[in-house]
Amino acid sequence: MNIKIYVFLAFVALVITACTPKQTEESQTVAAAEADPNEWPEMDSFHMIMAEAFHPYKDSTNLEPVKQLAEELAQNAEAWSATALPEKVNSDEMKAMLAQLKADTRSLADKIKAGATDEEIGTALTALHNSFHGIMETWNGGGHEEHNH
Repeated sequence: MNIKIYVFLAFVALVITACTPKQTEESQTVAAAEADPNEWPEMDSFHMIMAEAFHPYKDSTNLEPVKQLAEELAQNAEAWSATALPEKVNSDEMKAMLAQLKADTRSLADKIKAGATDEEIGTALTALHNSFHGIMETWNGGGHEEHNH
């Protein structure tokens, strides 16, 4: 084949690739949620951070992890509350639960920054963990399934 044909085909492939619409991060998240109604990546992301923050406290009253992760938890909750909800939990109740989680994680991060006592941090962390599990239970259909962090 002639080199001009190869160049032309390469050019056509480049033009097609350049003209293909790109998905934004939000549309990818929405598409992912719609693609598999049993997945909620934002919840899974928050869960991973919560587990790292909560279980050292639960297991041995170690608050150092939550002191290090509180701001990340707050930022994650804020981002989570701003995303489109999966259809099975797209309700005013869930929106309110996520708004409360966002407020509570911000409050915890602010308390830690302000030098709250270990008792205050532990109490707030436990309440936050329980609130998060309310969201998980709603996601899982209201069951009280045992979970592993």
